[in-house]
Amino acid sequence: QVQLVESGGGSVQAGGSLRLSCEASGVSYSTYCMAWFRQAPGKEREAVAAIGAGGGGVYYAASVRGRFTISQDHVKNTLYLQMNSLKLGDTAMYYCGASASRPCPVTGPGSGMAYWGKGTLVTISS
Repeated sequence: QVQLVESGGGSVQAGGSLRLSCEASGVSYSTYCMAWFRQAPGKEREAVAAIGAGGGGVYYAASVRGRFTISQDHVKNTLYLQMNSLKLGDTAMYYCGASASRPCPVTGPGSGMAYWGKGTLVTISS
């Protein structure tokens, strides 16, 4: 049974940092791409960052490139998203997703992702 559990969200001021974690079970990093999506109030869910199956290929949305870093700890079966220089526009619910599709389906709201966590809320204040 696949389970994805996000943590690490919270409230920080603009310019601050947060690290999100996604503990995964039932998925193999060698066969599943892992991604972070986010959904702001009133907006469609969008991909933020993704890492390909087997660690091949990394994707970042243009809005976060240079500020966010996606990484994996295969021993802990955990996906991370280090978020620096946070902006008001980063406020959203952040979700971890997994997909066996290739390439990793990061376009659109993530309908190609097979599994989702329940999300962790990130709130940025001025």
